Amino acid sequence: MQSPSGAQHALRAGDYQAFVTSIGASLRSLTYRGSNLVVPFSAHEVRPAYRGATLAPWPNRVVDGKYRFGDVKHQLPLTEPNRSHALHGLAAWRDYETVGKGPSHVMLRTVIQPQTGYPWRVVVDTTFTLDSDGLRQSVTARNETDTTAPWGTAPHPYLVAGDGTIDEWILHLAATHVLDVTSDRLVPTDLQPVATHQPDRFDYRAPRLIGDSAIDHAYTGLSRNADDLATVRLTRDDGPGVEMTWDTSCPWVQIHTADHPDPAITRRGLAVEPMTCAPDALNDDLYPYDTGLIRLEPGATHTASWRIAAIT
Repeated sequence: MQSPSGAQHALRAGDYQAFVTSIGASLRSLTYRGSNLVVPFSAHEVRPAYRGATLAPWPNRVVDGKYRFGDVKHQLPLTEPNRSHALHGLAAWRDYETVGKGPSHVMLRTVIQPQTGYPWRVVVDTTFTLDSDGLRQSVTARNETDTTAPWGTAPHPYLVAGDGTIDEWILHLAATHVLDVTSDRLVPTDLQPVATHQPDRFDYRAPRLIGDSAIDHAYTGLSRNADDLATVRLTRDDGPGVEMTWDTSCPWVQIHTADHPDPAITRRGLAVEPMTCAPDALNDDLYPYDTGLIRLEPGATHTASWRIAAIT
């Protein structure tokens, strides 16, 4: 009988080990020398919410589940009922099929079929590869309909720098702007510079303790190295930790301090979600900034990728 989280794929390379599950193409665990780099979950439980899931064909929220694409209005199912939004796409609970596998990699596939609210057929391939540089995931979408499709994707890991909670960890996020949202429904309002908008809460351009800051916001204006890679680093005060790196396919990143009313699980990991587009990007025409929404032409493909690695 299949596990509640789907088929289990064990990957190993050097000091790294990962488990990927078929439901939602989810990263169930990732360790380096036996220490967690992400908040794990058991193979014998239903995946907790979106922990480790691959998000497609949009990440984050579509406000009220409504958007207009071209001249057509669409209404998506409301999968975040407490805020009345369509959350994290349509693929997070799909059972991906295995199309390729080896000791250190697995390639999974699902098909988003045309449906009410999203009338496009998109084939989604994702590959997880483990090597001495950590775990790399790539996501490729192919539009198999005869009209242009809106597209976006992201991962949803909760990074772990060590024991304890995120209050004790140091965050380095070189981003110039944060997307302000309403406090009740997290509806996007406008972009704000981190230097002047609640900098004690949002500005991590210089590494510093997270402390008791509560964050569930998207950042952009990412600094990149000579290879055009952006990096988020999460460390303990004695140096070790975890980093996540991604290319220019993701101009946004959602940071979430995982605040929860249950003290046993609150703030146990930091969600770091490199995104190809901003929250509510399907309503791109409503915002004065570039949301990054991808318009996938018929027959076209789009690929995004990211990497998680230990800091030693």
